[in-house]
Amino acid sequence: MDLDGKHTIVTGAAGGIGAALAARFHAAGAKVVVADVQTAGVTELAARLDQSRPGSALAVTADIGTEEGNVALIEEARAAFGEVDLFFANAGIGGGTDPITTPEASWMAAFAVNVHAHRWAAKHLLPVWLARGEGYFCSTASAAGLLSQIGSAPYTATKHAAVAFAEWLAITYGDAGVRVSCLCPQGVNTAMLRAGDSPDAGISSAVVRSAGTVLEPAAVAEVVLEAISAERFLILPHPEVLDYFQRKAADPDRWIAGMRKLQARIAARR
Repeated sequence: MDLDGKHTIVTGAAGGIGAALAARFHAAGAKVVVADVQTAGVTELAARLDQSRPGSALAVTADIGTEEGNVALIEEARAAFGEVDLFFANAGIGGGTDPITTPEASWMAAFAVNVHAHRWAAKHLLPVWLARGEGYFCSTASAAGLLSQIGSAPYTATKHAAVAFAEWLAITYGDAGVRVSCLCPQGVNTAMLRAGDSPDAGISSAVVRSAGTVLEPAAVAEVVLEAISAERFLILPHPEVLDYFQRKAADPDRWIAGMRKLQARIAARR
């Protein structure tokens, strides 16, 4: 998809990957709706983007952890810029550790934001996309969605589900003109990564950094734009993730044994 003149929505756009995606899409000529539960970040971003091209950016405060929040976001975006061409379900949350100690509320919140938000958005976008024979759904999962995340069962489970849902959409609606991409980075220098160093957060930055290079959000956005232009399903800013995924598929037992060793090394350094 060529984003010039297209209408895009990016959730989780108050900072990090979401803000970088919105800025890059806008630079490519798109009209962008930037959404987040944090009003200040998206308001500032939309104002900055709109200043360079008036009437091209809109900030929406939205709680995409509910179906109502997704509906309200899509309706406000349509009212401003017409039908949505590309929806990027980027918002996500971390937190939680193991199934024993993680509160039920944390599990429910992780599924609501990391998985159900994608489902709710698709539910209210697909009818129009299928009728007109085109539309693009992108989601941010994680390398953890293809592999696993040491330290957080909720993050691992929900990111696997996000990848699976995106894959299902691509299989089911690809021949009807709906394109799907799924972003699966490893470490990215975001507030979520840095917040992982707080107690009980589940995923510390030390864990993420142990897996490889930590990229800047703008670098990730460049990779995403190229992948959308090529309409590629898996978006891997860390190319080595594909190698890890192939090793996992080739010998799951060996891969799990290696992950146990990595977990032990990380625990020893704490």
